[in-house]
Amino acid sequence: MESTSSSRTVADSRPLSPSLIESSVGAAPQSPSNLRDLGINEAIVIELLLKAAFPVSQFTTEWISDRLHLPIVVLESILESLTDDHLLQVLGGYTPTTFRYTITDRGREQASRFFDLCGYVGPTPVSLQQYSAMIEWQHAQFEAPTFEAVQEVLSPLTLSENEIMTAALAARSQRSLFVWGPPGNGKTTLAQSLHGAFGGELWIPHAINVGPDVIQLFDEQVHQRVEVPDDDYFRIDRRWVRIKRPMIVAGGEMTIESVDLIYSPTLKMYQAPQHIKANGGTFMIDDFGRQRVGHQELLNRWIIPMEHGVDHLTFRTGPKMLVPFRLMLVVATNLDPTTVMEPAFLRRFGYRMELDEPTRDEYASILHGYAKRVGIEVEEGLVERLLNRYDEHNQERRGCEPRDLIERSRDVCELQGRPFALNDDILSLAWHGYFGEDF
Repeated sequence: MESTSSSRTVADSRPLSPSLIESSVGAAPQSPSNLRDLGINEAIVIELLLKAAFPVSQFTTEWISDRLHLPIVVLESILESLTDDHLLQVLGGYTPTTFRYTITDRGREQASRFFDLCGYVGPTPVSLQQYSAMIEWQHAQFEAPTFEAVQEVLSPLTLSENEIMTAALAARSQRSLFVWGPPGNGKTTLAQSLHGAFGGELWIPHAINVGPDVIQLFDEQVHQRVEVPDDDYFRIDRRWVRIKRPMIVAGGEMTIESVDLIYSPTLKMYQAPQHIKANGGTFMIDDFGRQRVGHQELLNRWIIPMEHGVDHLTFRTGPKMLVPFRLMLVVATNLDPTTVMEPAFLRRFGYRMELDEPTRDEYASILHGYAKRVGIEVEEGLVERLLNRYDEHNQERRGCEPRDLIERSRDVCELQGRPFALNDDILSLAWHGYFGEDF
């Protein structure tokens, strides 16, 4: 994401966006200087502070600042207020300007009541309004990938000119892409490669506050954090994390519940669903039609997000929240699209692509390309003999199989203690191990 200004403060036309500054990594949320800058109720900070203090015998001003990802200047008045209310006790000075504290019995009772309502303890959340405004602003700043960028990321794949053009159109327009075809012909690889054309990074919050509830958004398992230079540490709002634009793949494990807010009865808090964690990047539904939910029900779930760029998520108590849906959606299936999708819904996809069984020439191109990549020679006539074997066994060709057979040939060579090579003898063992039949 590139800043639109070279001055310290970056102009923002969205009234609910966090204040932005120019940093060494571009535009960034500005560190708050008072409680009003947080954009959330002071009571949320008090609740988090007491819950963070609950399990420790004592803590310092710096420790609670790091725990809540808030500047000391923002916490000073709250610490003073909690001390006056006998929820905290000052144990003494820690540095000339900071103190050591302990939570009192009265404070523990209050923290216990807070835990009964919400178990979240961690970085202070941002408001839903600020998150939504920030996602929309960043989405508008990203440069659309060029045709040349898409060509480059797809160059390791064997695709036709029309297929590359379709992928480039989908990527540049950020419209949804529906891909179908037999398994093993590169649908997932296509989506992952295409995501590589999306450059840039973005800011997301650790968590979002909506009323009394907290929704955890940042996820170390799916988000790739980008470290921010130390020089910017105190200038940037630490409630936000800078990440690479995310790529998240969901498969057969999806249920209708998993595409809504995920509530943990144990922790008494929410996790954002995967497609919201993918905001700003790419979300892929793989193996569509094999989920543990009717495909029509799952399709109906995406109509509004696809058409309007927003999604409605539901809390367990009934209220809904409106969030941006700013990502590239890729849906892939091994099944006949007419059996898993009605024409009316299929038309809602921006672009469609079929990845069918590779031709003999395409198969040969894939094999030679992978062999070159791993640095081995292919005996003359070997590919032709291999393709004839497919015909003799009435075996369908798959785009993944040249790579798989070469890698199994590597296994054969390592087992036999011989140099990595590709010939009839080695390939016959690889074929037998892969397909379970003699070459």
